[in-house]
Amino acid sequence: MILIFTTFHKLVTARKIGDLLLKERLIACYNLFPVKSAYLWKGKIEKSNEVLIILKTKDSNFEKIKEIIQEHSGYEVPEVVAIKSSKVSETYLNWLISETK
Repeated sequence: MILIFTTFHKLVTARKIGDLLLKERLIACYNLFPVKSAYLWKGKIEKSNEVLIILKTKDSNFEKIKEIIQEHSGYEVPEVVAIKSSKVSETYLNWLISETK
């Protein structure tokens, strides 16, 4: 199991991508959080309100999910960060595997 972190400018976009990934069975679940971000962009500090989405899936789905995010994010350089889960309850992992392709 992996957790993929990415951000979007708008809640509607984050939900649209999350729902698309659910319908395609590339993820089993997503969570949304409003965040205040600060980052270096082209030599300047930028600050913005964003929506963080955490996607829960199998490692084998990463590349396809990354492509979809890059295509629809609206960012020149979208954040797509995956973290492999070292410990997951067996029942949750079984559910995640059964819900994704």
